[in-house]
Amino acid sequence: MKPNNSTAIFFAKNLYSHAPIRESIYSSFASFIAVLILLVVVHYASFGGAFSLLVLASMGASAFLLFAVPHSPMSQPWPVVGGHFLSSVIGVACAQWIDSPALATATAVAISIFAMHWLQCLHPPSAATAMIAVLGGPEIHAIGWQFCYEVVVINAGTMVLLAIMFNNLIPGRRYPLLHSHHPHHAQFTDSDLKPYAELKEDDFKWALGQIDGVIDVSTEDLVDLYEFAVEHAKNKKVTR
Repeated sequence: MKPNNSTAIFFAKNLYSHAPIRESIYSSFASFIAVLILLVVVHYASFGGAFSLLVLASMGASAFLLFAVPHSPMSQPWPVVGGHFLSSVIGVACAQWIDSPALATATAVAISIFAMHWLQCLHPPSAATAMIAVLGGPEIHAIGWQFCYEVVVINAGTMVLLAIMFNNLIPGRRYPLLHSHHPHHAQFTDSDLKPYAELKEDDFKWALGQIDGVIDVSTEDLVDLYEFAVEHAKNKKVTR
């Protein structure tokens, strides 16, 4: 039986209510510094003075993913850089080849989502980059394809580099994720809880493949959550 909307809302509320306040502080401060540095970098970077570089509004949404949920599959380097670049190429193409701005925008977003699915670089803010390429006005249209390989790549690449720097300074974070487990995984594997650990990693991979839709969590994180839950259940039995 699939969860209904009320179940999903209940899960979301529990997810956010259990996030420590320090995580909110870390995420907010890291995003503040990252966006500030991005603005400084873009302000002073130039390519022969041909045009002024731009800070994309979609980088604000990327900053949220990179620093609030850095372990999300959608926050990893390839989805961030690949998603933004791919969407910008599609957006510029639509702007140049489709006369109607409304049709060009809708087409750019739709094709970007399909392409990101296909190339496994889903990053929601990238759809906004596709829209910027179409609706950004004369300044964006004038630089054409340069918008993709200079403006977008510099914006997204800078954000990823800053995410690598800052997230790895924050306790408990691993970025990029590189399909690694929480340190607790090794302890669990060596513990006496093995009789409870009937589910294996390939079981979780199979289960994810049975769900209609994208679940924004890695297999490794699902396994880690399961192991923590098993350990907690075992401890509750002992204390009763």
